[in-house]
Amino acid sequence: MVSNNIQTDAVRDGRRHTMSIFDIVVGDVICLKIGDQIPADGLFLSGHSLQVDESSMTGETEPLEINVSRNPFLLLGCKVVDGYGYMIATSVGMDTAWGEMMSSVSNDSSERTPLQVRLDKLTSYIGKVGLTVAFLVLVVLSARYFTVVRVISDAVTIVVVAIPEGLPLAVTLTLAYSMKRMMADQAMVRKLASCETMGSATTICTDKTGTLTLNQMKVTKFFLGQEAMKDEKASPAVSSDVLELFYQGVGLNTTGSIYAPTSGMIPEISGSPTKKALLSWAVSNLGMDMEELKRSCTVLHVVAFNSEKKRSGISLKKKNSNAVHVHWKGAAEMILAMCSSYYGSTGVIQVMGEGERMKLEEIIKNMADQSLRCIAFAYGQFQEEDLEKNDGEEAGQKLKEDGLTLLGLVGLKDPCRPGVRKAVEACKNAGVSIKMITGDNIFTARAIATECGILDPSDPNLNNGAVVEGVEFRNYIVEERMEKVDRISVMARSSPFDKLLMVQCLKQKGHVVAVTGDGTNDAPALKEADVGLSMGIQGTEVAKESSDIVILDDNFATVVTVLRWGRCVYTNIQKFIQFQLTVNIAALVINFIAAASAGEVPLTTVQLLWVNLIMDTLGAPSLGHRQTYRRAYEKNHQKLEKKNVFEGVLKNKLFLGIIGITIVLQVVMVEFLKKFADTERLNWGQWGACIGIAIISWPIGWVVKCIPVPEKPLFDLLKRRSS
Repeated sequence: MVSNNIQTDAVRDGRRHTMSIFDIVVGDVICLKIGDQIPADGLFLSGHSLQVDESSMTGETEPLEINVSRNPFLLLGCKVVDGYGYMIATSVGMDTAWGEMMSSVSNDSSERTPLQVRLDKLTSYIGKVGLTVAFLVLVVLSARYFTVVRVISDAVTIVVVAIPEGLPLAVTLTLAYSMKRMMADQAMVRKLASCETMGSATTICTDKTGTLTLNQMKVTKFFLGQEAMKDEKASPAVSSDVLELFYQGVGLNTTGSIYAPTSGMIPEISGSPTKKALLSWAVSNLGMDMEELKRSCTVLHVVAFNSEKKRSGISLKKKNSNAVHVHWKGAAEMILAMCSSYYGSTGVIQVMGEGERMKLEEIIKNMADQSLRCIAFAYGQFQEEDLEKNDGEEAGQKLKEDGLTLLGLVGLKDPCRPGVRKAVEACKNAGVSIKMITGDNIFTARAIATECGILDPSDPNLNNGAVVEGVEFRNYIVEERMEKVDRISVMARSSPFDKLLMVQCLKQKGHVVAVTGDGTNDAPALKEADVGLSMGIQGTEVAKESSDIVILDDNFATVVTVLRWGRCVYTNIQKFIQFQLTVNIAALVINFIAAASAGEVPLTTVQLLWVNLIMDTLGAPSLGHRQTYRRAYEKNHQKLEKKNVFEGVLKNKLFLGIIGITIVLQVVMVEFLKKFADTERLNWGQWGACIGIAIISWPIGWVVKCIPVPEKPLFDLLKRRSS
């Protein structure tokens, strides 16, 4: 975020200097203008209409107004989006909020992944069994008076065959192959082990904006009075005067901009997603001409958007009029409280009684229930002498805040990404729960979660703790929080600390947690999670550095693809272990029984090492390169109707090639390396018998596929019955 050597203007020792942001020290007075990156933490001194984009630190997409009285704090790494000003640096480098965030995520965790823990246990068991069998063979053969060298050689060979030294190769090849293929699926793996950890994920904590949704606000509802306008356009009955008032309220009461198109007919619009949506709607649906509007009106005073009052306002004069027009825009419930009249569907002003006000409040509530962000526009016309003088820090007239006329209500929606609902359903089929953590209000969060399929309206637990606010979750006592965390599906009005707290609770309960995030403030949660998934487009550098996997297209469907590849890694490693255990157990049993009964081992040292070499060097790549398939992320994808033991064999060209190479090498070993390998040449009948014995594995595999996979491991059931 602050990796570039950016130049900035600062006042030091009474003189203005241009210097690198890395040369800023505490006490410097820094000059800020539009487009500047703030080079240090500090306090606002003076300026005009200064607005800062703090989304990289706080996750809030709306610019924040900076002033001396209410919000004088400026943070390193944020960007100036409007106005100008001066600040004094109070902390720099690692002493800033950004530096503290980096310090909290800089230390690498030594925590082992779930697969590493399981493989360690497995290899430990296999090693113990191999050593035990080797010791028993050593004892049995020694008792039958073999030479010491021959006995020790056979015992050591058994140990070599028993210990799965090819397992690390298989795991590494599988992870590397999956990592390469995931890159083609818009997922860049930064830490190799995260591929397999994602396969164990039981919970995904995801953001809403930009991940489940497109972060492209669009006007989908337009009310003039109590009547909805068709296609979000004003009806022909509405007068041009009312439309002109809308032009003023949308086009001038904004920090967004409209530029003449450089190519084509569509104008270029800049600003926050909300401002861009409103300006685009006014141009395309209402026919607003921004250049004509600027020529015909002069802006007198601006009240910047305030996150506390949730509104912005302007006063202006038309070129041919002495009247002052006051426009307010903001949260619908706030603007509605300032109005005493409203424009009806025909554009005629009507008095707003209690009944009308309640109907308008119901419209606003319905919009929120539909996951719409409701913006209201209000207007008033006054004479200049009727306006009070502003006694605040800026000269000008104080804008009227009561007795206004409601122009209209606009509903904006950040639509869900295509395929999100299917992706959420796929996660649920995989046994992975989805938890949406957002800063939006609880009504919008509930509506979006329902639309995405995270919440089921028919779920009896929907009103029993499935949706909570961050402050409520934060205020639970520890025992209550641990009890309720599994039931929570949506957390609204949440802070980055709430997300981190949820991740910690889930991990304490034994969950393998994956977390998505894009802001600097998400870094602690990304680092704490078993798998951190940052966004490649909207994500900050700090978020990416703290994550294990970068989702290049910011799409939740890609998260599901990562989950599928993780499950595929598990499946491939499982198949290699099954293959290796089959060979190991067969070799150990044959040699031990033969040593105990006949006093000699049928498989010589060279033959055992040959089997081990083929198994490790050729088995690992052939079974580790199996591609993912759609049923891989289903909790129990071994369906009874899928009994074909050859399913998918022809798709793995590498597997078929290695099978062919193995057959050729085995024939060469038996037929041409008699002295070296201590083998005997076979006739056609003997070769046929060998092939027939091998073919028996096919019907055995078919029988195994007919056995349904239990919901819980067999050993767990046996333990419960024995206890």
